[in-house]
Amino acid sequence: MYAIVEIAGQQFKVAKDQKVYVHRLQGEEEAKVSFDKVLLLDNEGTVSIGAPAIEGAEVTAKILRHLQGDKLIVFKKKRRKGFRKKNGHRQALTEIQIEGIVANGAKKATPKAKAVEEPKAKAKAKKSSKGDDLKKIEGVGPKAAEAMVNAGIDTFAKVAKADPKKLAEILTEASSRLAHLVTDTWPKQADLAANGKWDELKELQDRLDGGVEK
Repeated sequence: MYAIVEIAGQQFKVAKDQKVYVHRLQGEEEAKVSFDKVLLLDNEGTVSIGAPAIEGAEVTAKILRHLQGDKLIVFKKKRRKGFRKKNGHRQALTEIQIEGIVANGAKKATPKAKAVEEPKAKAKAKKSSKGDDLKKIEGVGPKAAEAMVNAGIDTFAKVAKADPKKLAEILTEASSRLAHLVTDTWPKQADLAANGKWDELKELQDRLDGGVEK
């Protein structure tokens, strides 16, 4: 029996006892996790296809360890513009082991649970409107700022106190398209912004290239 399941924005073909490397998941090592976005199931030749997911199907797994992938070099150049940018990136990964595939019987969210989630979403949107403009940090675009606000980091002061690795995890969990961003200088930039040192921030950003200090 095998399944095609979506995990952290990626699709995997999995079977019982298989080990898989996925984008970083929340949770401690040895913790149990489950995924209900099962797109296809093959049970001894009987194939079920979801639209898009199979209702009631579920894949359960155990977190084995958290790690970082091999270093990748991202180089960008624009002809005749004198623009060159070189960044290094190591993807935050989690190794999991598939423990079981359930064809039906996965727990469904009750209407009451959904009703509770709506006010939370509205409260989060309201909170974000009162935060700082995180896009003033070089390297932070609209999507990256949105990911940090959704994680509760909505002010310069909070970014200044955050671990760059934690910021990178937040971005990766939000979208694989944000995984290439280098967050090393974000707390330093945010600290200057939080204290109103805009001239010093500008001097620092003049030395940066894609958020990386030259």
